Amino acid sequence: MPITGTHFNYYQICHRKLWLFDHSIQLEHTSELVEMGTLIHETSYPQRSERFEEIEIEGIKLDFYDPAHRVVHEIKKSDKKENAHIEQLKYYLYVLEKNGIVGVKGVLEYPKLHHTLPVELTQNDREILEQHLSVIHSIIERDTCPPPLSISKCTSCSYFDFCWCGEDE
Repeated sequence: MPITGTHFNYYQICHRKLWLFDHSIQLEHTSELVEMGTLIHETSYPQRSERFEEIEIEGIKLDFYDPAHRVVHEIKKSDKKENAHIEQLKYYLYVLEKNGIVGVKGVLEYPKLHHTLPVELTQNDREILEQHLSVIHSIIERDTCPPPLSISKCTSCSYFDFCWCGEDE
């Protein structure tokens, strides 16, 4: 199974969440926050579906790709996990480049915040992404699930009940 954008995002946030997701324990469908993010994605830029393409390639799914300007648009509901969003978008640019689509830039968009952030891929980023990919593979190939983060970091996670059910809060 190829490494997806979700794998890469979860790697940045929580190794346990990454491992569970990869082992087909996927709880996003039960999360109101994930549902809200999907709604923001679908309604924030309705005109885009006419102008831009949604692309799937080698396990990644781009929100919108503008081929004329070579820009990937990635929509997020909040900048709370902005570093994970940046790394995920850089991973998308890396995968496109590996597939012969070069010179692409990215834009993170936070419609609720009326904020955008340009993202570019550097040589240093490529080296870091390759290291991250190696660690992601080592995590998902483990026989056992990594331990949860501290409970204070988990409260808004779709896996919260799974990880903390029966634990003292």
